[in-house]
Amino acid sequence: MPEGTYYFPEGFLWGTATAAHQVEGRNPNNTWTAWEQEEGRIINGQTSGLACDWWGGRWREDFDRAQATFQNAHRLSIAWSRIQPTPDRWEETALDYYREMLIGLHSRNIVPMVTLHHFSEPLWVAELGGWENPDIIDLFAAFVEKAVEALSPYCKLWVTINEPDVFALSAYVEGLFPPGKKDLKAAYQVMNHMVRAHAKAYAVIHEIQPEAQVGLAYHYRHFRPAGWLPMDRWMAGLFHTIFNNLFPRTLKDGVFNAVVKKDRIPEAIGTQDFIGLNYYSSDLIRFNLLAKSRMFTTMSFPKDALLSENGFIASQPAGMEACVRWGRQFGKPIYITENGVEDSTDEMRPRYILEHLQALWRAINDNAPVLGYFHWSLVDNFEWERGWTQRFGLWGLDLETQKRIRRPSVDLYAEICRLNGISSEMVERYAPAALPELFPPA
Repeated sequence: MPEGTYYFPEGFLWGTATAAHQVEGRNPNNTWTAWEQEEGRIINGQTSGLACDWWGGRWREDFDRAQATFQNAHRLSIAWSRIQPTPDRWEETALDYYREMLIGLHSRNIVPMVTLHHFSEPLWVAELGGWENPDIIDLFAAFVEKAVEALSPYCKLWVTINEPDVFALSAYVEGLFPPGKKDLKAAYQVMNHMVRAHAKAYAVIHEIQPEAQVGLAYHYRHFRPAGWLPMDRWMAGLFHTIFNNLFPRTLKDGVFNAVVKKDRIPEAIGTQDFIGLNYYSSDLIRFNLLAKSRMFTTMSFPKDALLSENGFIASQPAGMEACVRWGRQFGKPIYITENGVEDSTDEMRPRYILEHLQALWRAINDNAPVLGYFHWSLVDNFEWERGWTQRFGLWGLDLETQKRIRRPSVDLYAEICRLNGISSEMVERYAPAALPELFPPA
């Protein structure tokens, strides 16, 4: 067997990622909590409930687990709904709680990255029209100012908005996220307002903390034509333009180009210090006149792809390289802010991690400026409209007891973090089926 190690750059950040609503629990003032109470919104009628009970203090034990397994970074989000529960009230105790969490990370020598909007808002914001209302630009900026003023001594890496592409698609086209609309015009407005809100938030953060590094976390999907037909290629390009390019291109040149409609947002130019990339899988795109509700396309995975247990993700590590190549065009440092797979049995995850990290290593060795990797997720959490049917955690979660379950991937990822690389010995032990691909015979 060939032996060797793929080493990552010195100082590379190895962490996991979480989001407030998915792990905290007990937040009745949140749009998602209200959404969960509506019939048919969540698979099997499930609710977040206590989630991972971080608001009850269990973040401490999970941070201990991260430290004990050699992670040196963690990406988390803070809930706007806790910090500003009503338009005229700031909740200082919530800020104190988040301050304590960030101090807890520092005390464990873990670098925090804080996301300011991760799919949820206070109920009062939703009642005002949410992201469809242009007032949200100033409302979000005020929240960002309050949060960053309080937390800037403990954080310098900020993600303003997580996956604006997914948020607009899921909440305003597919109707899967609150407010559950299916309205392309509304989706356009939401993305436009998110660009403007990000730009204003960027300025606010740098006014408070000039040394801050501010970016977004984009969900990159590697769209490829399913066949040789010109319409397949055209539709794959269209999806790439709208889903992948719309937001970051606006931040580069100030042109918000949604194909059928354009707008100029010059204040957005240059408002990102790094690129956050969330990569999970790739899609084959086929033009289909009968699929009106899906923009006349059918999406699929390659027939020979390794699929996750619910068929939600196909392991396509080549897409990781494509993702990073795409991100390089913006001329900024890159963080992989999410990457992972649903796998309650932990049979697929070790191979998925190793193959995607080897693809990332190849990109880095092609001089891609990647500074860190955040695995999704530290512990099983509430996966939005899919509830508890998807288990993305390195650590499993028993919902009845809140007990954490140590999966083999915990130890694999710990070895990766400690070594700052992936070795042939790791692959042989945790994912031997991947050995010929990752360490091929001479």
